[in-house]
This record gives sequence, structure tokens and C-alpha cells, in this order.
Amino acid sequence: MQNKTIGKYRWTICALIFFATTINYLDRSVISLLKSNLEKEFSWTESDYSDIVIAFQACYALGLILAGRFIDKIGTKLGYAISILAWSVAAIGHAFVKSTLGFVFARGALGVSEAGNFPSAIKTVAEWFPKKERALATGIFNSGANIGAIVAPLTVPFIAAKWGWQWAFIITGSIGFLWLIFWFAFYEIPARQKRLSKEEYDFIHSDADEIKVNDETADEGKISWFRLLSFKQTWAFFFGKFLTDPVWWFYLFWLPAFLKAQYGIGGTAVALPIAVVYTMSSFGSIFGGWLPYYFINKRWTVYRARRTAMFIYALFAVPVVFAQVVGGVNMWFAIIIIGIAAAGHQAWSANIFTTVSDMFPKKAVGSVTGIGGMAGAVGGMLIAWLAGMLFDHYKASGNIDTGYYIMFIICGCAYVVAWIVMQLLAPKMKRLEF
Repeated sequence: MQNKTIGKYRWTICALIFFATTINYLDRSVISLLKSNLEKEFSWTESDYSDIVIAFQACYALGLILAGRFIDKIGTKLGYAISILAWSVAAIGHAFVKSTLGFVFARGALGVSEAGNFPSAIKTVAEWFPKKERALATGIFNSGANIGAIVAPLTVPFIAAKWGWQWAFIITGSIGFLWLIFWFAFYEIPARQKRLSKEEYDFIHSDADEIKVNDETADEGKISWFRLLSFKQTWAFFFGKFLTDPVWWFYLFWLPAFLKAQYGIGGTAVALPIAVVYTMSSFGSIFGGWLPYYFINKRWTVYRARRTAMFIYALFAVPVVFAQVVGGVNMWFAIIIIGIAAAGHQAWSANIFTTVSDMFPKKAVGSVTGIGGMAGAVGGMLIAWLAGMLFDHYKASGNIDTGYYIMFIICGCAYVVAWIVMQLLAPKMKRLEF
């Protein structure tokens, strides 16, 4: 009843960042689905592919540091638009590459530009939602990552088979231009949005510890990275992302390769199992945002609700250590277990992003999100290097199964370790004020 009274325009904003995140993951997923085609055309080894993945992640890490500060400085409306324009151009640029080194540069350009998505999205949620709804809103927009990863295997192999791999990059990369039309038509900060009712504006700023201002852009006095790095809360988010983001990167870039290596499935045949994994993770993302919202409505503190929910999600990932074992019996056993782990990651992700706006004022959200995102990307580089080395080593000895077994053990343990580290660094997730 309350929602009918206060209005729902904030959910229109949530829909916009959901679709931006969908496009973001669609564009970054294309290369993993074309790996077999490109391996034949450019004679890639597993290490060559891991180098290309590392190039993306290294530039993504650098981009996140720059993007967080950039978004905090110029605002979400223009910052988000510049980011998606740049990554759409970079995605299309892959179609014109003629060498392995060319793919390294193309992936680097995509990494730098795609880095603007999450700092922009998290800052948008902080501007448009009260604390009790932020995890739910984050879970919804973050599920766009799963939708993008679902759409990719359902479209990319078919486009490549019919028109060639170049057109897979061109068609998917062009979608971002369409999003820009809707962004400029519907987005503005709450204080300037004429479609927003006073009741909804007051609800958005209803948290007791939020300072109401007439214009969100009045929140001046940017905080330096050095000062942010002096707080344990920043390091809690840093290590939470560093330890868990690499797992998602591994699923995203190596799941099609796992299906090919273990079950001989490639081309359009990968669409169904990959779609199942990311459909499950999409439900996990939304559930991940809903559960702490449910706890808060039961009068739990924000900290207790977030901590409990994140521990539950960390446990979801543990069974993936058995994916290699049960997958030897039936492929679908492995797919279901990986799907559960991926759902746990997305539920975790919805909440770890929200801890930033729990612990920091709005003017620091973009910068802290960038710092943590950079940490996750560096972790992603390390896991890509490790995966490439392991798979080349065990492929040469005819026992690549062992390489995947080791990687799944790492993936299963990462979240519980991250949860413990975060509790040690920020046991109460105390909010900072500057």
C-alpha cells in the first residue's frame, strides 16, 4: 500500500541500470563463446587465451580505479553514458582485429571502458534508494549480468555460424547505442527529476543517518584515495572482492571451455547448459537482494541482516568443489552444482556491493566501489594466469581433469574465507562520516 502512495519511479531507474548491466555482460561474454573458432583461426594455446583474458582484467582493474573517481566527479548521468558509448565502440572493434596481439589490445579497450558500469550503477542505487531497499535494487540490476550471460550463448554461436564471428561482435556491440536513447530520456538525479513525486523523494531520503539536501550534487568535498585506504571498511570491501570476483571471472571465461574439454560440447550445443547456469544465478541475484530486505523488515539491524545473508550465500558456493567428481557421472550434475555456486556468487555480489553504501557516504561510493572492483579484477588476472598454466600443464600430460578439479576447489572455498576476512576487518560495518 505504501508503494502505491509514494510512487515507483525509482524502479524505472533500476530497470535502466539492469539493462546496462545486461549489455555489459553480453559484450564481455562473446569471446568465450567464440574461443573454439578463434583458436583455429589464430592458433591460440590455452596460455594465449589466458593472456587475452588477463589483458581485459588488467585494463578493467585500471579502469575501475579511474572510473570510480570519474563518476564521483562528473555524476552518474554523463559518466554512465560515456562509459557505455566507449565500451560499445570497443566491442565492435573486435570484429576488425587480424592477430592475437590485436585481440589483446581490443580486450584492453573493452576492459577500461566496461569498468564504468558498476561504479555508476552502485552510485545510482545509493542516490535513488533508501538503505533497506538497496540490496534488493542491487540484486535486481546485478541479475542483468546473468541475463547477459544467458543471451550470449543463445545468440552468439548462431550469429557466428550464419554470418561469421565478426558479426557476433558487431551486432552485440551495437546494442549499447540503443540504451543511450532511453538513458537520456528517463534519467536524472532525484532532486532534478520532474517525474518524481515529493512522497517518493522523501522516501528515498528517509534513512535516519542520511542528510537531506536540495541537490545531491551539493555533496562536495571529494575524499582522496589515500584517506579512503586508511579505513578498515575500505579494506573489508577490497578483500571481499579480491577473493570472490575471480570465481565469477573463471565461470564466465572458462565454462564453455570446460564443457568442450570434459564433454566435447561446442558451438551452438553449449547454449542450453550455459543458459541453465546463468538462469539459476539470476534467481540467486534477486533472492540475494530480497533476503536481507526481509530480515530488515523483521526489525533486524542492517548489519546483522547483511552479515547473516552473506554467510548463507558463502555456503552456497562450497558444493562446487565436487563439480568435477559428480560431473564424471553425468554432465547435468556438474551444471546444477555450478549453477548453485553461481547463484551463491550473485547473491553475495548483490550484498557486498551494498556494503559500500552502508559504510560510506554517497560522495565516496563511486571511489570505494572502484577500489574494490579493481581488487576483484586483479584477483581475476591471477586466476586467469593460474588457469592457463594449469590447463596447459595438465593438457600436455593428458589429464586436464586435474586442472579443473584444482580450480573448483579454489572456487568453493573463496567465499567462506572472504566472509571471515570481512568480519575481522569490519565486524560491525560501522558507517563513516566525513
